[in-house]
Amino acid sequence: MATTVERTWCVRVSHRPAAARLARGRLAGTLRGLVGRERLSDALSIVAELVGNAVRHAMPLPGGVIRVGWHLLSTGGLLIRVTDGGSPTTPQIRPPSADAVDGRGLAIVAALARRWGVERDELGQCVWAELS
Repeated sequence: MATTVERTWCVRVSHRPAAARLARGRLAGTLRGLVGRERLSDALSIVAELVGNAVRHAMPLPGGVIRVGWHLLSTGGLLIRVTDGGSPTTPQIRPPSADAVDGRGLAIVAALARRWGVERDELGQCVWAELS
């Protein structure tokens, strides 16, 4: 599906476990019909992982929220950004033990995204992922 117009959406969700479900619902509602089914599925997985990580490992932004944004690029790419109040350590891929029940989120993001990264400033951090 070719996209010629750039569009941006941003939502705030509460810093709580249900946030990932709410963010996925909003993303799906706005992108359905604008991107292919496979890209939408990848985007939903990435949002779930990044928001879940923000809830588990980071502080909220002022107001007890996490900001989730997505930008549909004119090239057809999709940029997803999840911003929180920061954490003591920089998010990075860590190899989980074979019997670990968690710890695979950023590896999943890296596998689905063309590239991903972390931006930090005095207000917190943003973990982003770009799908081609």
